[in-house]
Amino acid sequence: MDKPFLGLRTCIYRVDDLARAVEWYSEVLGFGPYFNEPFYVGFNVGGFELGLLPDDAPAAGKTANVETYWGVDDAAVTYDRLLAQGATALSKPADVGEGIIVATVKDPWGNVIGIIKNPYFKPE
Repeated sequence: MDKPFLGLRTCIYRVDDLARAVEWYSEVLGFGPYFNEPFYVGFNVGGFELGLLPDDAPAAGKTANVETYWGVDDAAVTYDRLLAQGATALSKPADVGEGIIVATVKDPWGNVIGIIKNPYFKPE
């Protein structure tokens, strides 16, 4: 039987200023998008897609039920770097057990960016 799910592929953040968001995420990630159109922008982040979707809706309800965590080598350094680039702190880096460190911030558009250092998880 085939596997019904092959793994995560894309995380989409909704933004009300696409040009500014492309600039901000290019700076945060250290590289530009591989796909850049007025209706959608895609970044290849370690084989997974971070998408930016233009949306003028208020940020309040965007992230109430979903959190996506991006793998990092050093959660504290990445957290501090995100704050220095204009993100807002949500949860400071914390060890949630066995050396797994997580933290969250909000981007300038109100989207939650989770970061995780997980020495046990290796993508297939």
